[in-house]
Amino acid sequence: MFITFEGIDFCGKSTQVELLKNFLLTLGKKVEIIREPGGTVISEKIRSILLDKKNDAMLMESEILLFSAARAQLVREKIKPFLDKGYYVISDRFHDSTTAYQGFGRGINLASVKNINDFAIGEVIPDITFFVDIPVEIAEKRKSKVLNIELDRMEVSGKKFFDRVRAGYIFLSENESRFRRVDGTKSIEDIHKFIIDEIDMLEKRLEYEVE
Repeated sequence: MFITFEGIDFCGKSTQVELLKNFLLTLGKKVEIIREPGGTVISEKIRSILLDKKNDAMLMESEILLFSAARAQLVREKIKPFLDKGYYVISDRFHDSTTAYQGFGRGINLASVKNINDFAIGEVIPDITFFVDIPVEIAEKRKSKVLNIELDRMEVSGKKFFDRVRAGYIFLSENESRFRRVDGTKSIEDIHKFIIDEIDMLEKRLEYEVE
C-alpha cells in the first residue's frame, strides 16, 4: 500500500509518519519511509537546491520542475520497486504538495500543474492520503517555538502564502476520494488512532474487492 501524508509546514505529519511506521512494523509488515523532496542520491541533491534560502531568486517555474524532477527519480528508483516487493510505502509529501504549494500557493495554472504531476509520477498514485489540517495561525505559533533549527526556503514563506496552500489542500480533500482530512489540533494519539482505523477500513475494502 502507498500511503502519503500532506499538510502545511509544522502540521505534525512527520510525527504521524513515524508512529504509523512503528505500528505497521509491530504487525510484521515490511515498511519503507520516504520524504519529499529527496530519497535518492539525485533527489537529495535537488532538495538541497530547492530548500536553500540563498536561492531566493528561484522562479516558480524552476521550482515546480525541480520538485517534479526529484519526484520522478524517487518514484522509479524507490517507490515503485518497493511497492512491487509488497512493502507499505509511506511518504512524507508527494505530488499533492505540488498542487497545493506551486498551484494554489504560487499561482501556477492548475492544468499545467496536473500535466507536470502526471508526467512525473506516471501510474503511481497513493492508495490513501492523510491531510493533517491545522489553521495557519497555529502553524505560525509552532514555528516560533522551534529552537536551534534553521528554517528552509519554503518554511519562511509568509502567512498569505500558507493560507493559499491550506486552501489548496482543503480543495483537494473535498475533491479526491483517497483524501482523509485529519484535525491536526487533536492529540497525537487521537490522530494516530484515526489513521490506523482508516487504513484498516481501506485494507478490508480492498480485500473484499479482490474476493
